Amino acid sequence: MRKNPRFYGRSAFVSDARNVQAIKVPMSSSGKTDTHRPAAFLDRDGVLNVDHGYVYRPEQLEWIDGAQEAVRLLNSAGYYVFVISNQSGVARGYYDEAAVNSFHAHMQDGLAAHGAHIDAFYFCPHHPEGIIKSLAVSCRCRKPAPGMLEQAASEWPIDLGASFLIGDKDDDVAAANAFNIRGVRFNSPEDSLPDLVRREIASRRQNRRQT
Repeated sequence: MRKNPRFYGRSAFVSDARNVQAIKVPMSSSGKTDTHRPAAFLDRDGVLNVDHGYVYRPEQLEWIDGAQEAVRLLNSAGYYVFVISNQSGVARGYYDEAAVNSFHAHMQDGLAAHGAHIDAFYFCPHHPEGIIKSLAVSCRCRKPAPGMLEQAASEWPIDLGASFLIGDKDDDVAAANAFNIRGVRFNSPEDSLPDLVRREIASRRQNRRQT
């Protein structure tokens, strides 16, 4: 059984310059994390919050319309909800990992006010053109590579066959394809995130009935 503290963080460093920074956040009220459940992997900028470019200060948080509702729908449907985000601003020296973690804590507080939560945040701080030498590398965690999804799957009991990813870029969908789960492209000016989530949940339920 996983521990369920109020808030804790973890960094994982593995071979071949693969580095996924993960911060864990409050889980469901049941505290059960040993049950296989489907997961919804969500890109951050452009899916949950408006992408203003290298967003990291709490006051820069502007939610996509319906984002909190969409996360709450996933929580209520029994999905693990993970944020999977490229954060090259760390490698570029625009902000540090602590700022990313602080921003995620601010997001979590905003979600809690709507009865929703993220189960874990994962982000990649690398970029080959970064100015922080230790982070200026090619890695397996930066999307379109599937490293962050792989780490989540190694740390949580996920039913991958019923899981999916929502992102606003081709690299997000490519990461999902590389991980062999469904990737869904989201366009915030045209799409409703809660409606998209409802459709995905309904589709997964229908598939389970047919198997």
